[in-house]
Amino acid sequence: MQLLLIASVLFTACCAAPQDLSGKIFTFPVESNVARARLQPSGNNFTSATVCLRFFTDLTRGYSLFSTASSASNNDLSIEANKGLFVFTRAKVSRFNGLPDKPNTWYSICTTWDSNSGLAQVWINGNPSTRKLGFKGNLDGELNIVLGQEQDAVDGGFDAKQSFVGMITDVHMWDYVLSACEIQRFANDLNFTPGNVINWRALDFTIVGDVVIEDSQRNGCFH
Repeated sequence: MQLLLIASVLFTACCAAPQDLSGKIFTFPVESNVARARLQPSGNNFTSATVCLRFFTDLTRGYSLFSTASSASNNDLSIEANKGLFVFTRAKVSRFNGLPDKPNTWYSICTTWDSNSGLAQVWINGNPSTRKLGFKGNLDGELNIVLGQEQDAVDGGFDAKQSFVGMITDVHMWDYVLSACEIQRFANDLNFTPGNVINWRALDFTIVGDVVIEDSQRNGCFH
């Protein structure tokens, strides 16, 4: 029994209280169908949303950057890369071609979505894409948010060939569409309003498998 308890503690590290991860990164060092960080949002039922984060990878295959699932959909609000960026809102996919385009580069990415118009948009290093049509309607229900894996079921159905290998930091989520000015402030690492749904400076999270929290190696330059 004691050995099982020790193994469980080693396998899953859960934070008892939100942590300030300023100056820290999540490193995903291996291709895996297990390794992930589960993020606990501070709310549910969204009519709009913005997700921003920074990432670094040398992957040339497809991978998941941000995966949100609920009982209603395996892709409630998800961001995937595969020779372009794919934004899923309640399984409705919006494809943004040609972004990002270089491996081994730090990228700042923000994704916005509004339920009234259904429009989704991505911003790479503070530069906007065209707008694409996504889901029209609210994202209701309890959300399960995962970094490092793509969910085909709530916190499950993982495929190693869709896993993220690299580094992720500064993950924030808001329950509204961030202004262009605020997105550019995030991209340039200036003072910005932290996420009110997910806040990297007060992050409620659980790590499962081979994910390492370490000091950031970013140089703060994205251009």
